[in-house]
Amino acid sequence: MQVKNKVIWITGASSGIGKSLAIYLSQQNTKLILSSRNITQLNAVKSLCSNSKEVSVLPLDLENYNNLEEKVSEALSFFGTIDILVNNGGISQRSLAENTSIDVDKRIMDINYLGTVALTKAILPYFIEKKSGQLVVTTSIVGKIGTPLRSSYAASKHALHGFFDSLRAEVAKYNIIITLICPGFVTTNISINALTGDGSPQNKMDLATDSGIHPDRFAKLMTNAIITNKEEAYIAGAKEKFGVYVKRYFPRLFSYLIKKMSVT
Repeated sequence: MQVKNKVIWITGASSGIGKSLAIYLSQQNTKLILSSRNITQLNAVKSLCSNSKEVSVLPLDLENYNNLEEKVSEALSFFGTIDILVNNGGISQRSLAENTSIDVDKRIMDINYLGTVALTKAILPYFIEKKSGQLVVTTSIVGKIGTPLRSSYAASKHALHGFFDSLRAEVAKYNIIITLICPGFVTTNISINALTGDGSPQNKMDLATDSGIHPDRFAKLMTNAIITNKEEAYIAGAKEKFGVYVKRYFPRLFSYLIKKMSVT
């Protein structure tokens, strides 16, 4: 598979991974639909794309997930088709479970899980009718392992794995491909925008995030996973990948190690 001439819809496209992915994909002769809440930032990303005439902007708020059928219709109107939906929008967390308001739990679940699932369900009839399509989902290494200060975030990402693993089995007969992308630390504003226990943003960069994979490099690795139809791809540093495999094969050791992590 190649992405050349494909129509690709990216949520969370105004910054971070989504921004770098949009710029990189535009260099591969694709047609792009860029979505997030911030239309000003989306237009700025569009201006950085190689062929801005083949890039459309569609503001979308995943937290408002009851009108997404209309958004799918609007997205289809731009180029007449959609080949790949990249569910990349989301928000993170930095707070202990005991200090996290249930309203924060709900907001993270609404954006990361229900918004993504609702948009997927809205486009699914189109993919089923044409008997092709690819659903790409940015989850997280924390979708495979739980770590301190991220209980709500981890729950939302674990939920995405459960939903899309089940969906993959259901839609295989329609030639619909599902690719789960699991980032480790990537140098974006995710930790700056992460919600604290009262719902306010953390407003600071984590050291681990600041030392993570550059989003431009991540975009290339992510595109390769999309092209090769990976079911699940861990795009992360050695330490994060190590955690996934220790959890899988040595769960008691992982439990011991994770308890030693700093929560300050």
